[in-house]
Amino acid sequence: MSKVMWKPGTFIYPIPAVMVTSGTMNKSNILTVAWTGVINTNPAMVYISVRPERYSYKLIKESGEFVINLTNERLAYATDWCGVKTGAKIDKFKEMHLTKEKANFVKCPMIKESPVSVECKVREIKELGSHHMFIAEVLAINASDEYIDKTGRFDISKCNLITYSNGHYYSLGKKIGKFGYSVVKKKKKKR
Repeated sequence: MSKVMWKPGTFIYPIPAVMVTSGTMNKSNILTVAWTGVINTNPAMVYISVRPERYSYKLIKESGEFVINLTNERLAYATDWCGVKTGAKIDKFKEMHLTKEKANFVKCPMIKESPVSVECKVREIKELGSHHMFIAEVLAINASDEYIDKTGRFDISKCNLITYSNGHYYSLGKKIGKFGYSVVKKKKKKR
């Protein structure tokens, strides 16, 4: 098998498809973002990359905060719709029948229908070209109780999360292992 070389581009897939909320409870917006991820563990830090011409860019830059709302199969249509419409002209919460939920540490709303909402405080903005990267500290993670089992553990496999890959949305498949499963020693049977 050989590989075909293409010009440089963004081809690290799949990546999360998330809805980022910004603004205030009264004047808020939802922006769909695929350029997002984890950048540090301690302190917990994440990033989103946003084009400066996007309506949410100014809201996030002025307030210094946002919420990353994970998306699932039930939110797939709204996720796409919120990515192609502008919040400058439309109330995306109203149009997509999504519920604003008060966050604990930031002024912008969480999306109640999201399985996980991550409250973020901007620590740095890197101007990289077409997108500016908002580097943010995680202030709180809010997980929907319907995905928490009897022992208090969050079962992300039940969320039916979606990803974005090369212009398309996909639902995540079945769990195939856990961290470190490749090096776990097999237990010997007792005689």
